[in-house]
Amino acid sequence: MGCLGAILSQRGKALGWASVIEVVGIGDDGWSGLDEARRALITGATTLLGGARHLDLLAPHAPDARLVPWPSPLRPALPALVEAHPDAVVLASGDPLRSGIATTLIDVVGAERVRVHPAVASDALARARQGWSAEETLVVTTVGRDLRAVLPHLTDGARLVVLLSDGDGPARLAALLTEHGWSATTLTARWHLGGPDEGARSARADSFVEATPDLVLACLDVRADDPTVAGATAGPVPGRPEDFIDHDGQLTKRDVRASGLARLRPTPGAHLWDLGAGNGSVALEWCLAVDRATVTCVERDATRAQRIRDNAAALGLAARVDVVVGDTAGTDLTTLPAPDAVFVGGGLDPDLLDRAWSSLRAGGRLVAHAVTLEGDAALIGLHARTGGELTRLSVERAVPLGRFLSWTPARTVTQLAAIRTDSEDQT
Repeated sequence: MGCLGAILSQRGKALGWASVIEVVGIGDDGWSGLDEARRALITGATTLLGGARHLDLLAPHAPDARLVPWPSPLRPALPALVEAHPDAVVLASGDPLRSGIATTLIDVVGAERVRVHPAVASDALARARQGWSAEETLVVTTVGRDLRAVLPHLTDGARLVVLLSDGDGPARLAALLTEHGWSATTLTARWHLGGPDEGARSARADSFVEATPDLVLACLDVRADDPTVAGATAGPVPGRPEDFIDHDGQLTKRDVRASGLARLRPTPGAHLWDLGAGNGSVALEWCLAVDRATVTCVERDATRAQRIRDNAAALGLAARVDVVVGDTAGTDLTTLPAPDAVFVGGGLDPDLLDRAWSSLRAGGRLVAHAVTLEGDAALIGLHARTGGELTRLSVERAVPLGRFLSWTPARTVTQLAAIRTDSEDQT
């Protein structure tokens, strides 16, 4: 539960919220698709909370219930609604914990006050229609999000179920796939799954142009237009070519970047500080490596900071990348979300290293790169206090020399990788 959720949950306890909020998942078949337990919750409700569609569907079966539609915006109004209707039954689509209201309610009032009664989720119905197993299918939601959130998950041969906001979604998704070199993908739009108005349409992405009814999702059998091009950046392993993002030359090169990320060890939901982020190559590969990983970039150059934002948006990562414009020496790191790992790629000095290190929790990881003698000295000094791995990375690439090839060395990089231990005091 986030900070806001914890505060509101405490408030709820203080106000005496003791009853459990019942959240009932409903399929497109409405009342006929409900089992006896969910029917009993609805017919016995004094108050029904939900969207207009669900209230209209079920109002005839709960004639004595008060019908309360969701306000807009929803989240700020939830604490007052729960306070006013502590025993309400909440109506939701399919699985209320799949991009649904139950997730928000739990964040606001706490899991102990929410009981969920799911219907068969729309993505499960879609997989059933496609004959796709859960193990080989990834579900991606774009509901209330940038459609480009699907981009990090596109690999040749992947199977995706993409949850969409409206009937324009399949055509917009098809255009996005075509723009990014995935026009050979078979896109199957499915709407009103499980209901009397269920329908489907299937076509290559580059020929799918018409809108569909609402309450729709898309099943993607992903195929690259050119597998040799797609393969250069496919998969979660870092070390993509330098041109995977727009840049001005100020970025950690792929071999050194791969080494740094191997030691940063991105994990799902972990948060990274990228201090002196340049054009964002390390930050973006951190997010691409695992789902739900997030990053705060600190970059002094406003043009580069904006380029990080643009690169993040182009990769479908805008919601997971925050950029602070400022010099690392003058930025108050204590105002940033607490990190699980820190990468120092620019503006390296002993004070910055000390502040970054002291910000880490036990088990947190720091990786710093230096290319100057002064930077080397700073890393050696920190290593003397923290331990860890101190490594020099030297990379040579073969380049043409007349009719032949010759080795051209890149600038040698000193790398410190250290893990914070329980025995160290955090300040």
